[in-house]
Amino acid sequence: MDTAIPGDQAAAWQGVWIAIPAYQEAATIRALAQDALAQSPNVIVVDDGSTDGTAAQLQGLPVTLLVHAHNRGKEASLRTAFAHALAQDAACVIAMDGDGQHDPADAPPLLAAWRRHPERIVIGSRLHDRSQFPVARWRANRFACFWISWAAGHPIADSQSGFRAYPAEVMRLALGPKVRGSRFTFESEVLIEAARHGHPTLAMAIAGRYPANARPSHFRPVWDIAQIVLMVGGRLLRSGMAPAGLWRSLQPATVLPGRKAAGMPSAATSPAVLQARDTSLQ
Repeated sequence: MDTAIPGDQAAAWQGVWIAIPAYQEAATIRALAQDALAQSPNVIVVDDGSTDGTAAQLQGLPVTLLVHAHNRGKEASLRTAFAHALAQDAACVIAMDGDGQHDPADAPPLLAAWRRHPERIVIGSRLHDRSQFPVARWRANRFACFWISWAAGHPIADSQSGFRAYPAEVMRLALGPKVRGSRFTFESEVLIEAARHGHPTLAMAIAGRYPANARPSHFRPVWDIAQIVLMVGGRLLRSGMAPAGLWRSLQPATVLPGRKAAGMPSAATSPAVLQARDTSLQ
């Protein structure tokens, strides 16, 4: 396959990597990696101890393949990707899941939003697209959003989306001693710790995708949300329950229109409103 991309497009990705944690993703990983390479020349795939031939599916593709000898969880895969990207002087990593739920064609507008707001974590938000979202997961994610937004002190549109642009400063925080979460609590704790250091989130609308050939989700709505709530509860107790953070978190979250915004409901606001909310978070 010819994965060459135009020079001006490649230049836009200088210092920015797409990172894909992958565990048992043989059915989807090659097409996803090819689509990612069509957007960016800098693609990392972390094979987290897969036994289904995930790594073999990437043969011949110019991706950076990092392999865990045994399955260690998504948290470890993200840490591995962050450490590698930072060693390459990355300014940003755009993470996306390996099961095909995220469309790499949404990465350029996510990157553009991050370049306009380089201090923020930009999240691809799916919760506005409720018609494409399984009901149980939508409710679980909304529940998690309430708690994580409270602890972070600002409204987070989709706290469980793995499609995110992480600035280098946030990656360093994620690799530091204050973020101790594992599995899915890691990504939630990163949002809270980053907000404490002046890196709130910004959301961009993306479509919800559930490929027919994808493996069942590793996310366990009841167990994993319970673990997230316990982590958040501990942080809230240590911060005196953060009443001001609760009030700010109950405000509407800003969701920027994404690549497929036409015809999709969103809570997008004008730049002026966004700036006003930026100021309120300082």
